Amino acid sequence: MNLLKSLISSAILCTCITAVKAQSVDEILNRGQIRGNFQIEGQIYQEDSLIGAEEVPDRYRTNAFLNVNYTNGGFSAGIRYESYLNQLLGYPEGYGNNSGIMYRYISFTKDKLAVTVGSFYEQFGSGLTLRTYEERGLGYDNALEGIRVKYQPIKGINFTGLTGKQRLFFDFAPGIVRAFDADINLNELIPSIAENKTQIQIGGSFVSKYQTDDNSSFVLPENVANYGGRINIHRGKVNFMAEYAKKINDPSGDNGFIYHEGEAIFVQGTYSQKGLGVVVSAKRNDNMSFRSDRNEGIANALINYLPALTKQHTYNLLATLYPYAVQLNGELAFQADLIYKVKKGTALGGKYGMDFQVNFASANGLDTTNLNDEATERIGYSSNFFSPGEVYFKDFNITASKKINKKLKGKLTYANLVYNQNVIEGKSDKADVFADVGVIEATYKISKKHSIRTEIQALFTEQDKGDWRTLLLEYSIAPHWFFAVQDQYNVGSDKAFQKGSNIFESVSKIKFNSAYNYYNVSAGYNNGGNRVSLTYGRQRAGIFCVGGVCRVVPASSGLYISITSSF
Repeated sequence: MNLLKSLISSAILCTCITAVKAQSVDEILNRGQIRGNFQIEGQIYQEDSLIGAEEVPDRYRTNAFLNVNYTNGGFSAGIRYESYLNQLLGYPEGYGNNSGIMYRYISFTKDKLAVTVGSFYEQFGSGLTLRTYEERGLGYDNALEGIRVKYQPIKGINFTGLTGKQRLFFDFAPGIVRAFDADINLNELIPSIAENKTQIQIGGSFVSKYQTDDNSSFVLPENVANYGGRINIHRGKVNFMAEYAKKINDPSGDNGFIYHEGEAIFVQGTYSQKGLGVVVSAKRNDNMSFRSDRNEGIANALINYLPALTKQHTYNLLATLYPYAVQLNGELAFQADLIYKVKKGTALGGKYGMDFQVNFASANGLDTTNLNDEATERIGYSSNFFSPGEVYFKDFNITASKKINKKLKGKLTYANLVYNQNVIEGKSDKADVFADVGVIEATYKISKKHSIRTEIQALFTEQDKGDWRTLLLEYSIAPHWFFAVQDQYNVGSDKAFQKGSNIFESVSKIKFNSAYNYYNVSAGYNNGGNRVSLTYGRQRAGIFCVGGVCRVVPASSGLYISITSSF
C-alpha cells in the first residue's frame, strides 16, 4: 500500500491535478477503487532418471505475481510485482533469480484524450505491425515502457501514438519502438451512412524501431519501418476483414542478416446464424520477424505478432505432443471452422440437440528460389506469392458434443495430424509425424453438487516415439473441491504391445514400464476469490504453445502447488 501511495503521490505532483491538490493520498484512495490479484506457483523437484528428469540443485522453485490497480474516475495507476526464485523449469532463463517491479503505469483520460506513462500493452489490427501482450503460461511478456497517447478528435476517428522500449525479462531491449495508428469507423464519421446495414471500418499503422548499428561485418539499417492497412466490413450475418503489412529490409539473426524485405497478409471471413457458424482464414508471411533487438531469438523482443491459423486444442495429447509454432521467416497458412447445432427433436439431435465442430488447418513453407547473392546484394531468395512449399503442419479434427440425459453428457473428438519435426523443432534427422488421435470425454452429474468427469485419449503413429494413451478421472464437489488422477503412457515405446496376433493377445502381453508412464494426482480447493491446488507426479518433456508461440518444457517430477487470489 505504501508503494501504491507513493506512485499516486508522484502522479499528482507531476500532473498538478488541481481538483485533488489540497487532498491527502488517503482521501483519494478512499474515493477510488483498488483491485488486484495474486498468484504463486511452486514446485519441489525430485530426480527421476527413468523419464530424464535431472537433479535440480535448488530443489524448490517459484514464480510469483502480485497485481494492484487503482482507479478514480478518469485516473488510474497500477503495479505488478514479480518474483522468480528461481524460475520454474521450462520458463526462460532470463527470469531466473530475479524479483522486482517491471510493470507500472499511470494513466488519465480527459476530454477524449487518454495518456499512459509507464508500462502498457498495445495492438494495432491483428498484430502484423504491433502487438505487445503477456502470456504468463509461456513466461512471455513484451510490454512497452514509455508514453502512449490516444485521442478521438471527432466521432469515428481514433488515433494512437506511442514510443518506448520493450521489456526483456528484467531489463529492456536496446531498440526504441515508435508507432502511430489511425482507426476510422466510416459509419460513425459520415452521418448519411450511419444507419446503413453495411458497417465499414478502416485503419492504418506505422511502426518504426531504432537500434544502433554495432555490427562490424555488415552495414545495417538503424531505422526499420513496418507499415500496413486494414479493412473490416460487416453486414448482417457476414463479416470480412483483411490486413496487409510491409517491412523494409531488416537484417537480423532470424534471417541470417540478409536484406530481403518482408510482407504479410491476413484475410478472414465469417458467417453466422442460429445453429451455424463458419470461419475461413488465410495468411501469408514472408520474412516478418520484427524485433527491437536484431540479435535476439525465440520469442524475445518481438514487436509484431503473426496469428496462428491452427486450432488451440485443450486435450493433453493434442495440445502438448505436436503443437504448431508459427514460422516467422515464412509460411502460407489456411484454416476453416464449421460449427453446427443439430436441432432438438430431430432423429440425430434427440431431446437435447447435438453440436458438431469441424476444423481444418494447414501451414506450408514458401516456394522460394535461392539467389546465391551472399557476396553482393544479400537479398537471399525470391518467392512465388501463391505457390505453397514444404508441408509444415496439417490438422483435421471433428468434435461431436451431446447431452444424453439430465445427468450425462459426452463429447467425441477425432484428429488427423501431419507434423514436420525438421522445421518446427529443428530435428533434421527426424521424419514427419503422421498421427491419428481419438478422445472420449464424459461428465456424469451424480447430484446437485457432485459430478465426475473422465477423458480417454489415444494417439496412434508409427513415427517419433510411437503410440500414446492418456486417462483422466476428475471428481468435483461444487463449489469448493476437485480431485483428479491422470496417467499418460507411451505405448509405442513398449515393443511387447505390438507382438500379439490379435488385440486381446497384444493387451495381455503389455509389460508395464514405469519409464514410459507419466502419472499425476491433483486436488484443489476454491473459496470465493481464492484457489489452492496441489499436484504430484511427472511432467513429460515436450512443447507448450499458446497462439503459435511456444516454449520447451523439460521432463520433471515432484510436487507442484498453485495459489491464486483476487481482491
